[in-house]
Amino acid sequence: MRRQVYSLLVDNNPGVLSRIAGLFSRRGYSIDSITAGMTADPRFTRITVVASGDELILSQIEKQVRKLEDVIEIKVLKDGESVYRELIMVKIRANAAQRPEVISIADIFRAKIVDVEKESMIIELTGNQSKLEAFLNLLDGYEILELARTGITGLARGIKDVTFID
Repeated sequence: MRRQVYSLLVDNNPGVLSRIAGLFSRRGYSIDSITAGMTADPRFTRITVVASGDELILSQIEKQVRKLEDVIEIKVLKDGESVYRELIMVKIRANAAQRPEVISIADIFRAKIVDVEKESMIIELTGNQSKLEAFLNLLDGYEILELARTGITGLARGIKDVTFID
């Protein structure tokens, strides 16, 4: 099993994300994460899909997605040639005595404290998956009340693969 990151540029039409997810579902392909957002041009959406499988399955995913009507472009984002990021928000139980240590851990990772209540804190962190996992490992001694992750989003490095659409 190998993990592959796909970057799709699609027409910003209603239901496009549902059609792409439906293709995976119908074919029995596994989606590890999927993110979508409008690009600088509101006519288009960039969708990042992370899928796992053997070489044959990953090849089939690329071919099947490429056939979808709304898909303008599909790129395979390779490690070392791409930048990946993910956002997590973690709500932990932390009283006044525990806060300084939590703030210290957050500072090491350049995380932001986005909410503080009497018995809890919410911390926001953006980075690659290994950074996020290392951060969560350091929070191991604290009770995680809630955790939300966006999933991976990414772009290829440089300008050689940029698609310009008029």
